[in-house]
Amino acid sequence: MDIINNYFEDLTEIQQKQFAALYDLYREWNTKINVISRKDIDNLYTHHVLHSLGIAKAMSFAPGTSFMDFGTGGGFPAIPLAILFPKSSFHLIDSIGKKLRVAEEVATAIGLTNCTFKHCRAQEEKGLFDFVISRAVMPTKDLLDICRKNIGHKQNNPYKNGLVCLKGGDLEEELKGLKGVRVWNLNTIFDEPFFETKKVVYVPVAKK
Repeated sequence: MDIINNYFEDLTEIQQKQFAALYDLYREWNTKINVISRKDIDNLYTHHVLHSLGIAKAMSFAPGTSFMDFGTGGGFPAIPLAILFPKSSFHLIDSIGKKLRVAEEVATAIGLTNCTFKHCRAQEEKGLFDFVISRAVMPTKDLLDICRKNIGHKQNNPYKNGLVCLKGGDLEEELKGLKGVRVWNLNTIFDEPFFETKKVVYVPVAKK
């Protein structure tokens, strides 16, 4: 938990308690439903929570922004971002119901009221959102093909509506041909070795 405070100094008391509660909740749920590698649960705050919050360090969002988390799994990146942005809304979807259940139970346990959940394939989701967020689900172009229909709710942010992904490694080929792409290297934001190759990728999506 200290690592979160190191990078986010202005958390409210409620946010502090919510972030602090995540470790025990995920550790307990992970014994029943494997949403995080059991070898990695001790790295929850660095590898999962702080990684998710890299989106907030790279980009700024206005209160009231709506997000859809594509393939949320156990709730990343949406749940850490929902704690950080209580005035924004987050719609978490996943095709694996038991993983989505973990995300919903964790959100309920810490009192998040800005999250909704849907067990479905992304192709089935018809809602419109300002941004679709995702963490290493599939190649960016494939992801964009599926979720483009869900982007374009309204325009009230410094960045145009679009897709925001947490990615790793060499993305030159993967991003080739995409217009307006911006990439932030998380190793320039966070000091921990885990972030050496981690990136935030933003692809704006024009309204039709």
